[in-house]
Amino acid sequence: MIDQGQVMMILTQAVSTVIFSAAPMLIIAMVIGLVVSIFQATTQINEQTLAFVPKIVGVMLALLLFGSFIFSTVSGFTTRLFQSINEFPIY
Repeated sequence: MIDQGQVMMILTQAVSTVIFSAAPMLIIAMVIGLVVSIFQATTQINEQTLAFVPKIVGVMLALLLFGSFIFSTVSGFTTRLFQSINEFPIY
């Protein structure tokens, strides 16, 4: 049985892995949304669907650019998790 400290360590690593994996796409989507919002405010275009296509393209490009980083982050976490299974005591 693993104790509460080990569970909290695994959950902390899992949450940080998710944050580091999603951060590039989220940051790029936020920057594109800000640029489109500034463009809409200056031109007074109130089209709500205008931001979707640039965001989708930006997120896909970010996924292509940062895909290897995301894969290495997730696979590193998974490898560490599977390697630590032997360290957990069995009662």
